[in-house]
Amino acid sequence: MKPAAFDYHRPNSVAEALDLLARLDDAKVIAGGQSLMAMMNYRYIAPENLIDINRIAALAEITEEGGNLRIGAMVRQRDAQDSPLLRARAPLMIEALDLIGHLQTRNRGTIGGSLAHLDPAAELPAVFSAHDAVLHLASANGAREVPIGGWSQGFMAPDLEPDELLTAIAFSPWPAGHGHAFLELARRHGDFALAGAAALITLDRQGRIDRAAIALTGVDMGPVRLDAAEAMLAGQVPGAELIAAAAQCADRVAGIEDVHASRDYRRRIAVVYTRRALELASQRAASGAGR
Repeated sequence: MKPAAFDYHRPNSVAEALDLLARLDDAKVIAGGQSLMAMMNYRYIAPENLIDINRIAALAEITEEGGNLRIGAMVRQRDAQDSPLLRARAPLMIEALDLIGHLQTRNRGTIGGSLAHLDPAAELPAVFSAHDAVLHLASANGAREVPIGGWSQGFMAPDLEPDELLTAIAFSPWPAGHGHAFLELARRHGDFALAGAAALITLDRQGRIDRAAIALTGVDMGPVRLDAAEAMLAGQVPGAELIAAAAQCADRVAGIEDVHASRDYRRRIAVVYTRRALELASQRAASGAGR
């Protein structure tokens, strides 16, 4: 199938894009187009106006400012994979990016596009959830920031107004030597995950867990932080029984159900992959392999 007719707009700056979003009715922003074009071809959506932001170079930068990493919304997933800065400072993201689609889709897909599309099985929302990221939005009326915990407003419904543009995602990287792991279950490599877990861990000099972050994907309409599990791990020496008990918190998630898997199955998988991610992150933190 082919999309319904639409008017095409190609701004060269953020200001031009925001002006178009303010003036045009029924407009969609296209970045990598890996999800949007498929939805348009199936006529699941049929916007009257398409705003192409691929020429806005200012949205395709990866920088470190004041100890925070800032990733432009138009950064390609492949460019993020190859970024020396992200490889050194955000290894969890690199591990997750390896699981997103295939090389061809990562060549076009963008970091901001994944967050704006907000598929329940997407890897990057869980990565940014574990990192307590903040999303930067802009419109003709000004700018605002949205913590990742409040980004999902429902099924594929981010906290993004029709006249707003996601411009960047920022977060504080974890210290050198932290442990990380991103693991997921998919029927084939590149398929959407049935469930997955992101884990970050730091240990103190006594080998106790100083800080932990756990985020799930594929089990709810948005990424899910396991706050109870994180609290259970804090101050404890990581071991099999402790990690298994913390992972069991994933079974309390409400869960989503579709033709691919029941909510009970997704919860069971989430428990298993949370345990595995915590085990791997703990091992890396202990050995220094997380550096």
